[in-house]
Order: sequence, then C-alpha cells, then structure tokens
Amino acid sequence: MDENKDKKVENSGKLQLKKTFNVGQIKQSFSHGRSKSVSVEVKKKRTFSGLKKIDIDEITTKQNESNDLEANLPLSTTKKNDSKETPLDIKNNSEEKNKKSEDEKLLKKQPKKFPIKPSSEQKLILDENQQENDNKIKPSKFPKSPKSFENRRQGKLTISQALNDDNEKVRSLAAVKRAREKAKLRNLNKLESKDSLENKERKKKDIIIPDFIEVNELASRMAEKSSVLIKVLMKLGVMATINQTIDGDTAELLVIELGHIPKRVSESDVEMGLDGRKDLDKDLEERPPVVTVMGHVDHGKTSLLDAIRQKKVASSEAGGITQHIGSYIVETKNKKKITFIDTPGHAAFSQMRARGSNITDIIVLVVAADDGVNEQTIEAISHAKASGCPIIVAINKIDLPTANPQKIENDLMKYEIISEKMGGENVFVNVSAKTSQGLDDLIESIVLQSEILELQANPNRNAEGTVIESKIEKGKGTVASILIQNGTLKVGDIVVVGKEWGKVRALYNDEGKRETKALPSYPVELIGLSGAPESADKLVVVDSESRAREVTQYRSRRKRIEENSSLKRVSLDQMLESAGKDIKNIFSVIVKADVHGSKEAIEQSLKKMNSENIEIKVIHSGVGEINESDVTLAIASDAKIFGFNVKANIQAKTLSKKEKISIKYFSIIYEVIDEAQKVIDGLFNDEIKETLIGNAEIKKVFEISDSNKVAGCMVEEGKVTSNAFAKIIRDEKLIAEVEIQSLKREKNQVKEVISGLECGINFLKFNDIKENDKIEFYIRETNEKKK
Repeated sequence: MDENKDKKVENSGKLQLKKTFNVGQIKQSFSHGRSKSVSVEVKKKRTFSGLKKIDIDEITTKQNESNDLEANLPLSTTKKNDSKETPLDIKNNSEEKNKKSEDEKLLKKQPKKFPIKPSSEQKLILDENQQENDNKIKPSKFPKSPKSFENRRQGKLTISQALNDDNEKVRSLAAVKRAREKAKLRNLNKLESKDSLENKERKKKDIIIPDFIEVNELASRMAEKSSVLIKVLMKLGVMATINQTIDGDTAELLVIELGHIPKRVSESDVEMGLDGRKDLDKDLEERPPVVTVMGHVDHGKTSLLDAIRQKKVASSEAGGITQHIGSYIVETKNKKKITFIDTPGHAAFSQMRARGSNITDIIVLVVAADDGVNEQTIEAISHAKASGCPIIVAINKIDLPTANPQKIENDLMKYEIISEKMGGENVFVNVSAKTSQGLDDLIESIVLQSEILELQANPNRNAEGTVIESKIEKGKGTVASILIQNGTLKVGDIVVVGKEWGKVRALYNDEGKRETKALPSYPVELIGLSGAPESADKLVVVDSESRAREVTQYRSRRKRIEENSSLKRVSLDQMLESAGKDIKNIFSVIVKADVHGSKEAIEQSLKKMNSENIEIKVIHSGVGEINESDVTLAIASDAKIFGFNVKANIQAKTLSKKEKISIKYFSIIYEVIDEAQKVIDGLFNDEIKETLIGNAEIKKVFEISDSNKVAGCMVEEGKVTSNAFAKIIRDEKLIAEVEIQSLKREKNQVKEVISGLECGINFLKFNDIKENDKIEFYIRETNEKKK
C-alpha cells in the first residue's frame, strides 16, 4: 500500500517532458557493393510552456544519459532487443502508456498557449546546456568524423554522419585520383602542343627590319599585338608608343626577344626589284627607233620636223623657238614608225637636251647651211658623243642662195664628225624644210641606221619609261609626257615616277587621242600622278599602292637629306672676312612656268648671271599658274614674280595690286634673260611700275591688208588708253606683249575708251590676233639709271 501511495504521489507531481523512442533500421551502402543494416532510434521533441529551469536541466541530463548509454551499447545488444522483448520491457511499456494517457488528459485541461517560444533566459540556458553536452561528447573513444569532403571516408561511420543529408554519394577515391591524373595529362598535352606550334611558327618567320620602323608596323610584320611589343620595349628600357619610330638595332632586339628571326636591310633596299627582270631573246620584238633632233637656235629643227609630219606646228611656237620637248610618231611610206623628239635649241635648255639625248637611239644634228657651227651645235655634239648614239647630220636651208654645205662638213671635222664620203661613220644629208628637199633621204637614213642597231623590246611585261616633260593643266591636274622604253603601259597601272606615284587614269597620244595602252618607243601623256615629276625621272610599274608609297617616301626623304647637306657651314673666320666686304644687292625672284623643263632652264640661266654687285636669288620656282601663296611669299621676301607662259589667278592679281607686288609675264626665254640683265646692269630697278588699267575682249578681226589687222574690242573693265601696253592672252596663255599703234572709236582717233564701249585697236608690228582673245592694258612708269 505504501509503495502504491508513493507511486501515486510521483505520478500526480509536476508536469514533466517525457521522451518516446521509435526504433528503426537504415541500410548503409559502402563501395564495391558492400552494405550494412544499422538499428537507430528516432527522437521526437516536445516543448511546453511554464517549464522551470530545474525541469529543463533534468530533461537535458536524462537525454545525455540516454545518449551515452545508447552509444556505449554494442550493436549485438540492439539487435537482440529488436528481435525479442523481455517481460520487464513489456511491463515498462504498459506503465509508459498509462503515463502517456494521463499526460494527454492533463494537456487537454491546460489552456491552449503552446507551443510558445522560450524566453531569452531559457534560450540562454538551453544554449549553455547544449554546449556542455557537446563538451561531454567530445572525449568519446570514437574519432570525430571530419566535415571536409576529402576526409569523409576516414574513420568509422556514426549515426549522425549517416543521418546527415549534406554528404551525398560520390565516386571512390581511386576513381577521383584517376580523373585528376587524366585532367593533368590533358592540360600538359595542350600546353606542349601550343608551345610547339608557336615555336614552329616563329622559326618560320623572317622579319625584315629597315633602318627605322614604327612599332605598329613591326607588330604587323610579326603578327603580334602592339601592346606585347610595348611591354617588351619597357623591359628593354625603351619607352615608346605604337606610332613611335624605333631604330633598327632596337627592333632587332625586339624581334629576337619574341622568338622570330630578324633580317636587317638597308633603307635603300626598298628600290630593289624596280629595275625588273632581264628579258629573254625569244620575248624580244622589234620596236620603232627614237630620234632626237638637236641643233642651234633657228637652224630649222621644228620646221624640219613639221615638214616630216606634214603639219604646221612651228608657227604656234612663240618666237619660233621650241619651249619644251615635243614628241611625235611618224609613219613612213614603208609602214615603218619613227618616234621624233624635238629638243629646244638655245643654250638655256642644255640640261633638258642632255636628258633628251639619254633616251634616244639616233641623233639628228641640224645645222643651217648659211650659218655654220655655233655654240649650241658644239654642245649638242658633246651630248651626242656622251650618249654613244649614232649621229646623222641634216644640213638644212639648202635652198638658200648663200648655202654652203661643204663648209659645214669641213667645220664639223674639227669635232670628229666626219662624213662617209670622207671615210667617216656619220651620214650627211642635205635637206630643206621649206621645199621638202631631201626628206625622204633623211627618213631612209634613219630607218637604215635603226636596222643596223637592231632595236628590240619586250611588250609583254610591266612598262618602263622616262619622263620627257611634266606640267599642270586645269581640269586634268598633273600631265607628264612619258616615253615608253620597254614593256606596255596600261590604264589602271600603279606607277612610280621619281618622287611621285599614282594610278594611270588616262593616256593620250601625240595627236591628243585617248589610248588604253602604250607600247615600247611610244610617247604618251599620262594623267593620274600625285605631283609633277622632274624631266628624265624613270617610270616603273609596281604591284601595289603600298609599295609605291614606300618607294616615294624613301626618295622624298633622301632628297630632303641631300638638300640639307648641300648647305655649307660657315666658319667664324669666313663670317668676319665677309663682314669686312661690301654687301651684295640681292635680287629675289619667284619663277613660275608652264612646264618643268622651262622652269629649270630659267633657274639655271638666272644663276649664271650673278655679278659683283648684284646676286639673283630664285627663292621659289614651280609649275602652274601664279597663285595667292606665291604673292604672299613675294610680299614676305620682297621679291618679283616671273611668269613664263602662265597667268596669275584672280586672287593673286587682287593681292598683288593691293600690296604693289610686281608680276611680269614672258613667253620667250630670252625676254627673261634680258630682264635679269637689266637688273644686273642697273638699267632696271624697283622704281619701274606696271599698273593694270583695263581689260577687253576681241569680238571681231578686221583685215585691212595681209600685214595689217584691226581688233574690234569690247572694253569689259577699266579703260583703254592710246599710250598703254597690251598683253594678248589666248587660252589662258600669254601670246604677246605689244604697243598700241592706234585707238579708234567709231572711225575717230581717240586717246581713251572707257568700260562698256566698243573700239578698234591696231597693234604695232603684231597681227596674230583672233576672236575671243583677251587683252590686258598696262601703264608703265620707267625710271632708268646707269651705275
């Protein structure tokens, strides 16, 4: 009875938390198909409000004890308990069921305030107890299961590890090791193959390095990034940008550093291969001979060539003098073709004539039968001998009564020009350009001489040629007269001519007709160059624009270096010596001409005319019309402007009139020389002024007689006075500069005609006037003095 009472008191005590255990089994799988069944308990927690700290401590203590017991129990015991229950266990289970039913009844009577969260103090107590439990569990005899993925197989499997869902089933360690080894091998193979490929490519690359090269250009040649090159340069101690130029030595170190093979070349090597390949005998074909006509002034070279061409060309030359080289194709009766080059005869064009002789096969030396051997004739003989070309002597003007061809033959013997009759090698032909006497014999002699020379060329290759002359024309740009010496020049070819290059846009023959190609020994006018080349510059065809640009840049750079090196350094002694002498008067001139050869001739002539007191200095020369920049230069340097067969544009005229800059126009080279001579002799000075007073246009030409013509003009601007000088301009070229003989208005002689009125003008000793010719009227104020 007492025991029962004690039990009732215990059961009717405070509400406590009891644990229920549900026994279960899990199956653990290992590698290689091994498995194991393990009995585990399933724990369930219940929380109630109104618990005291003492109750929580008791619960946690009991829980820890049960965990310790469970951990210490062997697996065999748990298996026996699973398979068979003892009478004591059954009795305990019935008591537990009774207690559970009583607890449920009590819970029903309690107000429904659970589950509630424990207070902060209770949380703190629970955390402390949990920490104590953890500390108690730590010194267990089983090793702590590691949390890292790599060590999960070390040690025995515990219940907590088995229930942990984070560690999923993975491959075995052996499989992982095999996979890692395979990955390492793959990476190694990739690196080795990449390195071997790069080394293979670099060994094959030969990098051409000139004396100077830009960083980005070197990078493109090596197929490397510019940033890589800059990094390597920084390592070498060179700070550079991609557009900066480095020297050849630095570039060579850079190429070696990046594993390529450097090949040093000189800057002049860019011109290698421009000469072209040597032609085989089977590729050569017969070509027309190139004949250069030489001789003294007014000995009849142009008239003779005109007679051969049967065209009247000589009358269009100003003063009857050839101002620039003309080239023509002539077809003989036997259908043979001959290329003639007409060079100017006066001494000023010696340099141009020397160039003409270098591109010729045969030289025809024209000597007037009534004049004899003169200075230009001797010079022409010297050029002909230097070129090694055969000379045919044409004794012209044989129709004149004063002609003496025998005297000419005797005079030429002094210069080793001996006729075949006298046992020499030179052919002498008596001709007359006026009556066409002996022209057939001259042509026959040229054809015979060309057959002896066996002139051949290969038309089936890239063209090579020489510049005869160049000029700048409105609407066309740069026009260069080219003689093709080998190959065939076609429209669309990329050419290099001296310091200029371009793409052939158009080709014109000697008659002004458009051509698609030019064969060997054919003279053509080429349009499409970037600038005006110099006479005797060589023309070659290249593969690409980049190649052409590279060659011309090198040539321009070399030209600048030569010009700079030509400036002589003056020592202190020379400066002191020159300071003690009288200072020369410097006469500054700007020369503008229609063609390059004429410009050079004027320059050379002016330089030879320096005197003790006056030095003529050509500060600028060019080809084309006089423009505003020329006038600006003349203002800055106090210079005069000489225009040879060119005019000034409107802007230049306006500025020169405003700033009072003298612009003089010439059509014959002798006039330029005479003008310069006046300055040297002191007959002409800066006080002479030329003022434009008006412009007019010839509307109609009235022929009073063969030697007397009157120009019917309309005054467009300003006025016309009877004492003015007139400049006649045709097709924007100065034809003549003449005086006014008479000025009439409605049949009355007048001194002045103003703008908007018509008038009739008769020029003094000049009748070559045509409709639509422009006339400019000037007043000259002269103040001459002699020294």
